[in-house]
Amino acid sequence: MSIAIRTDKEIEKLRDAGRIVGNILQHFKKIVKPGMTTGHLALISDQMIAEAGAIALFKGVPNPGHSDFPSSICASVNEEVVHGIPGNRVLKEGDIVSIDCGTRLRGYCGDAAITIPVGRIDEKTARLLEITSGMLDIVIKESRPGVKWSEIAGKMQNLAENAGFGVVQEYVGHGIGKHMHEDPKVPNFVSKEMLINDILLRKGMVLAVEPMVNMGTWRCKTLSDGWTVVTADGRPSAHFEHTIAITNSGCEVLTLSD
Repeated sequence: MSIAIRTDKEIEKLRDAGRIVGNILQHFKKIVKPGMTTGHLALISDQMIAEAGAIALFKGVPNPGHSDFPSSICASVNEEVVHGIPGNRVLKEGDIVSIDCGTRLRGYCGDAAITIPVGRIDEKTARLLEITSGMLDIVIKESRPGVKWSEIAGKMQNLAENAGFGVVQEYVGHGIGKHMHEDPKVPNFVSKEMLINDILLRKGMVLAVEPMVNMGTWRCKTLSDGWTVVTADGRPSAHFEHTIAITNSGCEVLTLSD
């Protein structure tokens, strides 16, 4: 495993790419409402990415035996965990939609995700969103040089499981830089493999951290399209993500909006 240490100039480029993603997701947070289609959201993302002079990171990602990913965003509704393909699905009152977006600008990548309530949602689902975003808050608060990732992942996992939710284990965060997926893998839970391959945080590391939490079981399955991942029990899932850079004294979130 080779973890890149980024220079200040590289982090500036990563921040520029990340800001585009942050602006798109914050815009969606304001406009998502019942009656919209996920395909309409993808068209908005296409336009915003083009206007920023960037490239859609997800569009065209290959998947052997299946079609390349067709969109600039993943839009995963309710029981869909990740990699939902935008299309004609109409968002309804009480739904939640997880939107994951990535861009490439001047050779560097930004990647972030948010789960947005569609109108009013029930109390249990609101709690799911609160806990999952709270896991990301833990990361931002606790990340700094000299800390082992397992310490942070353990706090994330405890928050979710103490609330009665399941932390997805098939999909984890990742390093990011010139490529969308780089070393290391960044899990949101602690396992034997994690402890063997623990990450000691260092200044200049850049990580895309993305807790994915299910209301019920942590287990998932992939639909026949080869992309859409859903919860094994059909209950809702939430997904939040930020790209962060480890600094001298903590971390900087690189995927904030203007």
